[in-house]
Amino acid sequence: MSKLAAFGGTATVPRERRRVEWPLVEDEDRKAVLDALDGARLVSDTDGVNPVSLLEENWARRFGFEHCVAVSNGTAALSLALAALGVGPGDEVIVPALSFIATGLAPVHQMAVPVFADIDPVTFNIDPDDVERRITSRTKAIIPVHLHGAPADMDRITEIARKHGIAVIEDAAQAPGATHRGRPVGGIGDAGAFSLQVSKNIPTCGEGGLLVTRDADLAEAMRRGRQFGEVIESGRERDYVSYGLGWNYKMNALQAAFTDAQLARFDEYERARQHNITGFLARLSKLPGLRVPTALPDTTHAWHILRFRFDPAAFDLDGVRPEALRSALRRLLRAEGVPMSQYQLMPLPDQKVFVDRLGFGSGYPWSVTGAPGTAAGEGYPVTRAVIADSLTIQKRHLHPGSGELLDLYADAFEKVWANSEMVATLAKAAS
Repeated sequence: MSKLAAFGGTATVPRERRRVEWPLVEDEDRKAVLDALDGARLVSDTDGVNPVSLLEENWARRFGFEHCVAVSNGTAALSLALAALGVGPGDEVIVPALSFIATGLAPVHQMAVPVFADIDPVTFNIDPDDVERRITSRTKAIIPVHLHGAPADMDRITEIARKHGIAVIEDAAQAPGATHRGRPVGGIGDAGAFSLQVSKNIPTCGEGGLLVTRDADLAEAMRRGRQFGEVIESGRERDYVSYGLGWNYKMNALQAAFTDAQLARFDEYERARQHNITGFLARLSKLPGLRVPTALPDTTHAWHILRFRFDPAAFDLDGVRPEALRSALRRLLRAEGVPMSQYQLMPLPDQKVFVDRLGFGSGYPWSVTGAPGTAAGEGYPVTRAVIADSLTIQKRHLHPGSGELLDLYADAFEKVWANSEMVATLAKAAS
């Protein structure tokens, strides 16, 4: 049994191996950005083909979407989709209790009330049964999130939505390339929103987002919304007339050119990622008390984030808080060179902005509906359990050459598990 690095042993992952660049910026990315910079079409409202329209066309073709609209970021994409679908003051939008804050804020930006639903304990995605329980006469939309790159149960969600006559907007920010029963996520509901933020599987050089839909009229409404409500058409002189409420949510040419170059290498990167990550998870799945992320049947997981759950019972820690075991494992694994971290420190409904109704004016949008306030600490048992007993690995595994590094991570996990008595001692001390 090797001595743990936290107590003076040699770390499994050498320090010189711990830094991993992401995104990979190659010569073709630099050339694409410079070519765009030297061009005359630096924004999406220029007449004719430009880097933004090329990205929209190439993204739609690669993933099989009918319409694609590039915007400034993934949060703007969610808000614009809600607006284009007519979600407004007094409406309710059901969102998962575990997600990035943008998923919950997007409805508020439309003066709609976010209604939180619990999650599935395996996929970490919104629980369709809890969604159905929370539907009211005010429910206008559901935003399922394909969290960490795992497809949500879109068959159930779309069935529920059709039954109640409500819209489905997929938050696919973390899931480009993921599929559900052979269909690309983002293109299953009424609209899908992607993020191109620099940490994502397909990034831009900063911030960016994309909207996709099958509906030509909806796509046109999104295009108007991103450009102050104006109609921008090739061959038509700009009239500067706002035909509806709009924003300045445009993507610029440099962001688009960078992502287009990254998109051209996506298939190569994705093959390597699938090979590296599935092999890594296969090794870890043999460790007692460790639940690894799983791709469900008939789905393709994009593995944007890897979340691991820990069972105290496997360490003979019955009665010990799961947070204590999580804390002990985080300390030991990080000492070995594995960058374990938490992703989301609380359920979305516990965020101060929602608990204190920090929207607009005197408690809007909540006061429009008379909806009850959210009290921190209430409800959402699965979400709370997942946050309490899990840690994540982020970004490092996205590098297509991370196979050897993931092997070292697996060695580190096995080393820590071989010292299970020390893990238990630390967990008891932290409880």
